[in-house]
Amino acid sequence: MATIFIPPSLQPLTDGVEKVELDVARVGDAVHSLEQQFPGIANRLCDGDQLAAGLQVSVDGSVRSMGLLSPLGTDSEVHFLPAIGGG
Repeated sequence: MATIFIPPSLQPLTDGVEKVELDVARVGDAVHSLEQQFPGIANRLCDGDQLAAGLQVSVDGSVRSMGLLSPLGTDSEVHFLPAIGGG
């Protein structure tokens, strides 16, 4: 099962839950499952069918450009991170 780490800024929506283990195939599936458990969290993580502006997703320590379509393995670790701009 993939381990989904809840960002501290969203933990008030989860009553302080820091991580959740889910049997899902993609990051988007994880968001959908999180929404079932913690209503309102998907609106903070997503904008339609994309990650919310200012967010990136890291799967197994690597930032993924596929966003919600990023595949997950059975032992994957998922972190939602603030996007870092450069210039």
